[in-house]
Amino acid sequence: MPRREHLLKIGVSGVRGVVGEFLTPALACAFAQAFGTYVGVGRVVVGRDTRSSGPMLQHAVTCGLLASGCEVVNLGILPTPTIQMFAGSSCAQGGIAITASHNPPEYNALKLFNARGLFFNQYEREELIDLYHQSEFRNAANGEIRKVADDFESPARLHISRILKHVDVERIRRRRFRVAIDCVNGAGSTMTPAFLRDELNCEVHAISIDPEKPFPREAEPRPDTLGDLSTLVSATKSSVGFAQDPDGDRLAVADETGRILDNDDVLALAVDVALRRSSGDVVVNLTTSSAIDDIAASHGRAVYRTPVGEANVVETIQAVNAAIGGEGANGGIVFPAVHLCRDSYTGMAFLLDRMAETGESMSTLAARLPRYSRKLGKVAYEHGRLGALMQALEGHFPGARLDRLDGLKIMLPQGWIHVRSSNTEPILRIAAEARSAAEAEELHGRVLKLLGEC
Repeated sequence: MPRREHLLKIGVSGVRGVVGEFLTPALACAFAQAFGTYVGVGRVVVGRDTRSSGPMLQHAVTCGLLASGCEVVNLGILPTPTIQMFAGSSCAQGGIAITASHNPPEYNALKLFNARGLFFNQYEREELIDLYHQSEFRNAANGEIRKVADDFESPARLHISRILKHVDVERIRRRRFRVAIDCVNGAGSTMTPAFLRDELNCEVHAISIDPEKPFPREAEPRPDTLGDLSTLVSATKSSVGFAQDPDGDRLAVADETGRILDNDDVLALAVDVALRRSSGDVVVNLTTSSAIDDIAASHGRAVYRTPVGEANVVETIQAVNAAIGGEGANGGIVFPAVHLCRDSYTGMAFLLDRMAETGESMSTLAARLPRYSRKLGKVAYEHGRLGALMQALEGHFPGARLDRLDGLKIMLPQGWIHVRSSNTEPILRIAAEARSAAEAEELHGRVLKLLGEC
């Protein structure tokens, strides 16, 4: 049986774990009461994805918030970026999204947002976690207990209206794009088809848009998990295919041939679109492809790199007033003019607008990107061994440039390797990039071999 800390993790976005013995209703209630105590009496918005544990945990979260004296606004099933935007635009004290994002269905999580609809910064997280551990919660008296209200319409309207300000809507609508989508029966199952069909005049061909059904594939949208989308694109002769994760913040893309683009290439395309329209630099995490550096340089912009995690990227975007940012490997696009969050909907609109503007296919746009080959992997590890593993890696690559900002990034003449512990699972994530597939494979293999010997 895995040790307890492996299955419950408090990190940059909130608290996450396997539902049952580890992430329990009691824990969710207590954490929500701590959250309500921390943000203060007032309105807190709560939404969720479609996991079977969602209603149970939402009831527990609602109880904790009410116990702290907060008013709860139930948003129902909505994408995480939509919940974030509404939390930051509705005079709320904060918000909670009940979702484990790309993790398997046995996981769930509480993603916590402040009054601006942003993940808590380091100081806020530390204060909240201290308060939780000390159990110093506000307990509302009977006369102070507030109500639960529902708002299932306003958040989506707000989100969509913000996006449409940044694309040429009529140009997209005139093209009447045929679009295939795979929403993994997640939080975007209703909003995504409506956005593409009703707002952007696309002919939509959809799979996995039933929020009552379980996830039909692995939750993380990657090239190796999206065979059904690829088939759908080809069968319907669609111009493009889009796939989301269960909470709708990550985006994967298929071109018109059904080929699933590398997620780093999806971010690179969005960055190119944004830099054509907006001033400012680019912020990405350490694992994101060097293609971003090449694209930014072509526009005369700089690139800032951060530890992995949306909150880390967002903090630096704010600090440098960047035009756009994101996390390539996970398909996360952050366009601050819409909101400081990963947002698959902004990504979809940007790519459709670029296709409409140029008259070019998705495969043609992708073919113009700087070419790098990437190899991603992961291995389980035991707590207490991380320091020794990283030291062994450093010793194996003498003379390399090293970055210890997040795990260890090793920069070599032929490419780079990034090894770090996951923010959400008890694993080491390994990424390697080089100019050729053979070099990337060789770098990745060297790391795996070394880790196996340690």
